Amino acid sequence: MVAEFRATHRHARITPRKARRVIELIRGMPAGDALDTLGNDNHRASIFIRKVLASAVANALQDETVRANRLVVSKAFINQGPLLMGRQRFRPASMGRAAPYKRVTCHIHVHVADLGVEGRGAGARGAIRAEQES
Repeated sequence: MVAEFRATHRHARITPRKARRVIELIRGMPAGDALDTLGNDNHRASIFIRKVLASAVANALQDETVRANRLVVSKAFINQGPLLMGRQRFRPASMGRAAPYKRVTCHIHVHVADLGVEGRGAGARGAIRAEQES
């Protein structure tokens, strides 16, 4: 059994489409390498995702049996959040109407797993797939 730890950032003020482009980079990577990759990435979403990944690693390190060098990003996904409709700011619409600005949000979910000894032979991505298939 692989121990899995998670962290979530809800209502992040970035569009899910832009955040998914960055989250594809780290899925299946070792956690340390993923933090380095996000630290060197210039996308705005990488700041949000790096904080969530750091929180998931911190959650995992609360367990004394987990080692930081064995942590792997097992799942990472973005869900659509609620639209924030502003009441005080409007944009012009057709036929002289006014429409509120729609501020798009998303929910960022990152799961890290400690593969332990059983996951070392297959590599990080292979061990995660083998765990999901069983």
